[in-house]
Amino acid sequence: MKTEQRTYSEVNGWVTKNDNSLGNLAQLVYLFGNKDLLKKQQHIDFIKGVYPSAQIVGCSTSGEICQEEVLNSNIVCTAIWFENTSVEIAEERIEKMEDSFPVGEKLADKLDKEHLVYLMILSEGLNINGSELTKGLNYRLNDRIPITGGLAGDQDNFVETVIVHNKAGEKNLVLGIGFYGEHLQVGYGSMGGWDSFGVDREVTKSNGNILYELDGQPALELYKRYLGVHAEDLPSSAMLFPLSLRLKNSATALVRTVLSVNETDGSMIFAGDIPQGEYVRLMKANSDRLIDGASDAAEMSKTSLRNSNPDLAILISCVGRKLVLKQRVEEELEIIREVIGSNTLMSGFYSYGEICPIKPFVQHCELHNQTMTITLFKEV
Repeated sequence: MKTEQRTYSEVNGWVTKNDNSLGNLAQLVYLFGNKDLLKKQQHIDFIKGVYPSAQIVGCSTSGEICQEEVLNSNIVCTAIWFENTSVEIAEERIEKMEDSFPVGEKLADKLDKEHLVYLMILSEGLNINGSELTKGLNYRLNDRIPITGGLAGDQDNFVETVIVHNKAGEKNLVLGIGFYGEHLQVGYGSMGGWDSFGVDREVTKSNGNILYELDGQPALELYKRYLGVHAEDLPSSAMLFPLSLRLKNSATALVRTVLSVNETDGSMIFAGDIPQGEYVRLMKANSDRLIDGASDAAEMSKTSLRNSNPDLAILISCVGRKLVLKQRVEEELEIIREVIGSNTLMSGFYSYGEICPIKPFVQHCELHNQTMTITLFKEV
């Protein structure tokens, strides 16, 4: 495997970061970038000119990752040449959030499953229930294929996200990027670092990813009391105060982040399911704990790669982490670099949701929020 990277900004245009003369050799190109830039066909045409044989995939972001640097309002282009791995891409359009499960099923059905070794998902970030999407994927793939990926971002605006597939970015698309070949090794890890506090609160009324009541009280009213002065900045301020969802019969908790709120009926819409009858806790951030969580995710991903030295790392971190870490945001990238090594090219983006199995060597994926999710690639 060989990789190379370049970036685009309106000030400097296209700048080559490292050059392996891939050109016509590259089979796959990732574009992570600003929504408005990705909607311009001229940028896609430029990349097609540089890598004429490559499939071009990508999404809008809440910040772009280029090695240990976090960019904003740029495009990060990562081109890949695989020596012994092939790539197949499936695309589905989602018209309404209620279609998330069948969209996952249809994506899986479009891919050749016989030799599939790994699947990456790049998804619409707002008009989607990420939990139902992953359930549909897991069901059709029988929990036997590792799946990672993320939901597209739009800074902290929550207005529109777009997906790139060989043309200018469009909203309401979901991509499944299937990898084939026995020479590809993939490692993955996902960790948060948020602290939960207070009492468990029962979800007394919900429907999928829409939360209506906690402990019999209107959810939005209770949440606003918790946020205090931050309530006037909803929904973006909710990124700083997620919920921890404790599932029955499981020692593992999932983090859930608010996508939008409904002042009319007092409900809150999350990126993933909040099942009725389960329990949640309020959460808050500690910058040092978030950075430690990124280190833990890197260690987990190296473990699942059996401690091999990776060629490529795709990092997908939640926009909420970026909002909390502020000027320290690049520290989570620096600590990941310390774990995975100096020769691995790092790319990725800040997202509205992350997709990854909970543990190494487990193929059943889950939707996460507020995590750093790392996928490592190596050809052997």
